[in-house]
Amino acid sequence: MENRIAGLHHITAIAGDAQRNYDFYTKVLGLRLVKKTVNFDDPETYHFYFGNETGTPGTILTFFPWPGVRQGKNGAGMATEIGYSVPEGSLVFWKNRFEQLNVRHEGIGERFGEKYLPFRDPDGLWLALIESREKDSREGWETPEINAEAAIKGFHTVILTLNDIKATAAILTEVFGYKFMAQDGNLFRFQTDAIENAATVDLLESPGAQRGINAGGTNHHVAFRVENEEVQMAFREKILERGLSITEKIDRDYFFSLYFREPGGVLFEIATDNPGFTTDETIAELGSKLKLPRQYEGFRERIENVLPEIQA
Repeated sequence: MENRIAGLHHITAIAGDAQRNYDFYTKVLGLRLVKKTVNFDDPETYHFYFGNETGTPGTILTFFPWPGVRQGKNGAGMATEIGYSVPEGSLVFWKNRFEQLNVRHEGIGERFGEKYLPFRDPDGLWLALIESREKDSREGWETPEINAEAAIKGFHTVILTLNDIKATAAILTEVFGYKFMAQDGNLFRFQTDAIENAATVDLLESPGAQRGINAGGTNHHVAFRVENEEVQMAFREKILERGLSITEKIDRDYFFSLYFREPGGVLFEIATDNPGFTTDETIAELGSKLKLPRQYEGFRERIENVLPEIQA
């Protein structure tokens, strides 16, 4: 992986009802809940991590489910669509499944020579399933209803909507090491060769788009992957050299984080692979218990009494 940005690490979004969020991503999409914890800044709110069996970087979609949260709105300065990679030929299965389960979706389309199926989760978050042209050997999490021939493998791409893509593209290419690959209308594709999958960012240029409202059914931030803290801190210096503000290193228990807002307004994170999700649970146990950040362990009883009980 070298001392490079290795594609997407995770993406974090905002939901409303916690049980509904859990049910959709585990039962409808067939992802695994790999970590059930709380928001570091609001410990009376869950933080769910959904992904593959082990929570491999590049597969993890996380949520803050805030009951009663107001509806957000996609717009400029936001990540506006999350693209998942699925096996070739599986989109018909997924379209039929969405119809059976009343999932809001559109028809199967094509962009950049790849078939894709756009849909929305119960909170209105836009996602898409994509039959990637690139080889994707990752194994998805299987369920009784979703086998390996259809299981979601992990991220394919994320779309960022911007009034002007130039400054954001410069961060991707000049700092993160991505390369411009192709254009499809007003959608511009950037990709890194540091990793095989979860390696793509699409920039949607929409000069007249209004700024988005970050609330329920929208993405909060996009995290990019680095191998360790040494690489992470080297990128921190690069961001500072660009004249942008960036946080100090923050310990998130399962990875270390830096946050900065890129020039187009999207909140970016640089997150490490280490230490990973098995620091406090075995692979078999992942997501089965409420795990609290160390500073909140002494308040476990109170927190558990406030959090809604999740029926698995």
